Amino acid sequence: MTTKLLLGDEALAQGALDAGLSGAYAYPGTPSTEITEYIQRCIRADNLDVHCRWSTNEKVALEEAIGMSYAGKRAIVSMKHVGLNVAADPFVNGAIAGTNGGLLINVADDPSMHSSQNEQDSRLYTDLALVPCLEPSNQQEAYDAPAYAFDLSERMNIPVLIRLTTRLSHSRSVVKLGLARDKNKLAPPADRRQYILLPVNARQSYLDLIARQPQLLSESEASPFNRYEDGTDKTRGIIASGIAYNYVQEVYNGACPHPLLKISQYPIPVEQVQRLFAECDEVMLFEEGYPFIEAKLRGLLGDRDTTIHGRLDGTVPRTGELNPGVVAQALGLLIRVGLPQSDILVGRPPALCPGCPHADTYRALNAVMEKYPAGRVFSDIGCYTLGALPPLEAIDTCLEMGASITMAKGASDAGLAPAVAVIGDSTFTHSGMTGLLDCISENTSVTIIILDNLTVAMTGGQESKATNRLAAICRGLGISEEHIKTIIPLPKNHDENVSVIAAEVSYQGTSVIIAVRECVQTLRRHARKGGQK
Repeated sequence: MTTKLLLGDEALAQGALDAGLSGAYAYPGTPSTEITEYIQRCIRADNLDVHCRWSTNEKVALEEAIGMSYAGKRAIVSMKHVGLNVAADPFVNGAIAGTNGGLLINVADDPSMHSSQNEQDSRLYTDLALVPCLEPSNQQEAYDAPAYAFDLSERMNIPVLIRLTTRLSHSRSVVKLGLARDKNKLAPPADRRQYILLPVNARQSYLDLIARQPQLLSESEASPFNRYEDGTDKTRGIIASGIAYNYVQEVYNGACPHPLLKISQYPIPVEQVQRLFAECDEVMLFEEGYPFIEAKLRGLLGDRDTTIHGRLDGTVPRTGELNPGVVAQALGLLIRVGLPQSDILVGRPPALCPGCPHADTYRALNAVMEKYPAGRVFSDIGCYTLGALPPLEAIDTCLEMGASITMAKGASDAGLAPAVAVIGDSTFTHSGMTGLLDCISENTSVTIIILDNLTVAMTGGQESKATNRLAAICRGLGISEEHIKTIIPLPKNHDENVSVIAAEVSYQGTSVIIAVRECVQTLRRHARKGGQK
């Protein structure tokens, strides 16, 4: 049997390939990016017949995967947790329509917000869409999950969510590979009304989805991903989901004395939970992310239940990642103390790379905005968000993907002037174009600066759908040619760039400035390969 040393993301990707994958769709976002990058490397190295390209955004990616499933093929779509917000519409409606070929939605959550705006828990979406969920506890389970989940998806005619978290996604372990399966043959659904969610069809499809819930619970009760491990000391029982199971095993050196229920498939296995509560005096819960299981066990009168301990009663911290130290402290065990931090180490806040084109754009913008103390700059998600930090301090907001243009419009509607939006090239095509269309339709007084570094830089330099298309897109949406300006952000062009930005900021209407210069990191990569983008 072949073994590989894989990240959790890579293990999931390899598992999907070995399970007969035909299509992989995604928008890059940490900590999920390596799933798709691994598949792309395998396609190049092994000449695999798998469709795998980056999509414009997560909603588009999921809809493309649904189309692959419609054709009878097995498909995955991968994203980070906030990407599922973008894809929520097809996620919920796709569950009602059902699947044809197996369909997996891989979502990597980011507790502690290492590279995110929030630490939301994607398991909440399983309640919204009524779909099953797998939450692997280690890299081997991440590899095993796709084959199992594809079979479940096709057997139950339903999408399956696979939830990873940062620590599992970005840590490595040896994984044993199984035999590769053949791909599904092309086979569109026999019922041509299945995907037509007119109310008359959707009502029946929703009833069918509800009717499948008891069977999904039975699948969870019998799942190899869920396991009840008996213990001799029943003063306490433990429920651990996903990677938290590993932390419990670590603090007990693999010999937990208490009954331990490992949950890595949802719906929650009710019979096993009932057994734990029947046998134990109290129950401790460890789950990465929100108190999802704990809240269900407590119910509306949870404040009266003193036998359940977890995030909601403060036994486990309410926010942030779990780790063996947090688990040990909650269990009243001795915490292993590491070496003290050296006083030589100094905190280093994140910063734009030396030579970054965004810095030159911000310096020119700052020079213009000095004359407008009442003005504001609305930013978006990307490397350029670091412009909020010293020494630039060039932006005033960063909410979520695409919000810069629409927030600037709303502020302008309220009378704030000047209102300037900065947005990256990939973020613009992800979710900025529709906001610009609103501005154009009212000729709102906003200036949009598109920071075009010719790549999706923040997640490692993936391809951008916007490359060499931005001016044409803006013209097509309706911006007049005289108010589409292009600048090259270099120190030698500072005065010229200041002049261009100042002219458009003073214009009482919608204008776009495209600041074009390649990311210094991808430029170095292309130079090493003997050519430039």
